Amino acid sequence: MKKFLFIAGGLICLFLNVQAQKKNIDKVVSVLGNNIILASELNQQYVMYLNQGNPPDEKVKCYILQQMLVQKLLKQQAEIDSVYVEDDQVDNEVDRRMRYQIQRAGGQDRLETFLNRSVLQYKDEIRPDVRDQLIANKMQGKITENVYVTPIEVKKYFESYSKDSLPDINTEYEIGEIVMHPELTKAEKQRYYDKLDAIRLRVKSGEDFGFLAKTYSEDPGSAADGGDLGFFDRTVMAKEFTAWAFKLKAGEVSPVFETEFGYHILQVIERRGEQVHARHILVRPQTTPQSMERLKLHADSIYKNITDKKLPFSTAASLYSSDKESKYNGGMKLFSDNVTARTTYIPADKIEPGDFLVIDTMKVGSVSRPVPFTGQDGKEGYKIILLKSKIPPHKGNLEQDYAKFKERAQEEKMDKVLSEWFEKRRENTYIKIDDEFTDCSDLKIWTKGAAK
Repeated sequence: MKKFLFIAGGLICLFLNVQAQKKNIDKVVSVLGNNIILASELNQQYVMYLNQGNPPDEKVKCYILQQMLVQKLLKQQAEIDSVYVEDDQVDNEVDRRMRYQIQRAGGQDRLETFLNRSVLQYKDEIRPDVRDQLIANKMQGKITENVYVTPIEVKKYFESYSKDSLPDINTEYEIGEIVMHPELTKAEKQRYYDKLDAIRLRVKSGEDFGFLAKTYSEDPGSAADGGDLGFFDRTVMAKEFTAWAFKLKAGEVSPVFETEFGYHILQVIERRGEQVHARHILVRPQTTPQSMERLKLHADSIYKNITDKKLPFSTAASLYSSDKESKYNGGMKLFSDNVTARTTYIPADKIEPGDFLVIDTMKVGSVSRPVPFTGQDGKEGYKIILLKSKIPPHKGNLEQDYAKFKERAQEEKMDKVLSEWFEKRRENTYIKIDDEFTDCSDLKIWTKGAAK
């Protein structure tokens, strides 16, 4: 059975069904138990696939339909096993995906033009599908929750490779970093505070919060949606943001406050138990030449302490790095390709170009002088880089690549468990697929021996 069970990724997680057409003139392309799949649902997902820049290929519809059948079968079992998701979880996922799609489309207006409907309409339309997908994913997790591999199974899996078929592992690096951003003085920050406070006064005088957010907010994820962040709980946002969100009543606007991202004002739209629906306006203070010069002097002193053996690199990272992921990991960067577990070994082609230019001329065990950089979020700073190790290209082996083979062995075992589960449920479920898809080889298993 081909690997098609991980429905959280791929096409479906990018865009969900748009059910805009009237269903009374729709064609049923598949029936699975008490569930149906309509041509409009399938075609809309294909349109979204094309919108990702992929070339036209009608055969892709076979794959999309297969994914939809997987979801329907998992959902059907979830109903039997009383597996469900909370409304708040569905709302959060809908809001998260809409923010992503607005950003991807280049703004709310452009997305609405593409969808030929308002964002609010679209959110209402996709909510049932989001719920079904979350339930299906949760059901899939339940099926595989107790799947583990032992060292003996990993060794057996490795030995299943012939010598010539062992994977080629490209050059990998272990890299540590101390990431530092400049701190502005109170006087340097004041003009950004004043700018946002002036916007807050405009809101208080009756101007539309959403319009002002679209015009002035520097949060790329929510500005196009009028600053709307959807529902969130106490664990999602920065602590200062959470404090104000859960303190205010519906309709109230906060004073200007600061988080690590900049200055905010927020307005609570609705409170639902331990969930808050809010919108905000963000103004990001910009670095100044003076702040960068101050940071450079500070970074130079840290570098000198490290190279003079007065301060271990790992300790310096925990004290001075602003990268939350690596600072408590001895400064070591982590990598995952969604197949292997998170590891400190990073393939050469996955290293940020700026970092690679630095380490390419370094010796193993050495530390770079502070180098300027600009992050993906546009924030400037300096970083100090440690080249801990460099592993040349080699054939995969258990000594160097145990973690990789363990993950692959576990994935194979999970696939087997899922395949056996699907085979058993498929044989006892009524499944019919329209003749239009007769030539889809990947779909033949769905009707072979299925209940009639």
